[in-house]
Amino acid sequence: MSEQEAAICPLSIVPVRAEPNDRAEQVTQWLFGETADVLERAGKWARLRFHHDDYEGWADVKQIAAAGGEEAKPVRSIEQFLHINTASGALLVPFGAVLPGYAAGAFRIGQERLTFPGRTTAQPNGTPVMRILALKDQWLNTPYLWGGRSPFGVDCSGLTQMLFLAGGVSLKRDAWQQAEQGTSVDFIDLATTGDLAFFDNDEGRIIHVGIILEKHRILHASGRVRIDTLDHQGIFNAEAGCYTHRLRTIKRIV
Repeated sequence: MSEQEAAICPLSIVPVRAEPNDRAEQVTQWLFGETADVLERAGKWARLRFHHDDYEGWADVKQIAAAGGEEAKPVRSIEQFLHINTASGALLVPFGAVLPGYAAGAFRIGQERLTFPGRTTAQPNGTPVMRILALKDQWLNTPYLWGGRSPFGVDCSGLTQMLFLAGGVSLKRDAWQQAEQGTSVDFIDLATTGDLAFFDNDEGRIIHVGIILEKHRILHASGRVRIDTLDHQGIFNAEAGCYTHRLRTIKRIV
């Protein structure tokens, strides 16, 4: 692939690594139908910049396909998992996968037209926060996975990013990047459902994020996707009987 060529993810979920090495840290995941620019190549690896969040990382070139002018505002699946049949065999379409050229229950992979019987973001119903809340329960008990963005495994900022994308709102990839978006909410008592709460470590670095729910609760990924109690100190885990995360700031994105 030539430099700056546009690429599309042809597989269900592709691991994206910090370095061009199979043993390198997974920093994020690339989902089916998402697009990117190819910035450079190194052997069997390509460094990509993803169109949905400008994040960069390395993917195996065998897991990349040339893009063909996909739409700027993509339609995404909001089904947890859904298998479809293609000419090359069954394909698992995860939550958040992009359906190129979606119209009337079908989309295209290259020249192949495929049917998609599941729910999508094509016809938004309600406000972004309403859409986020309607989908949140699908993610409960999903295992925590560093760099994960899928129902097979997700990290804290991957969870918030995917739910907000389903609500039609773009978030950056990492928690500290998301903390730079939106407007500040000065006090927890002024927070509303759908606001993002951020948490720091002893060095003051943002390391965690979750979605504020009604009745002083928070949806976040810690071990698994779970709902815990939130107050001015942070997240209280009733099972452990202690605070697990220290509140740093609250941001309103929508």
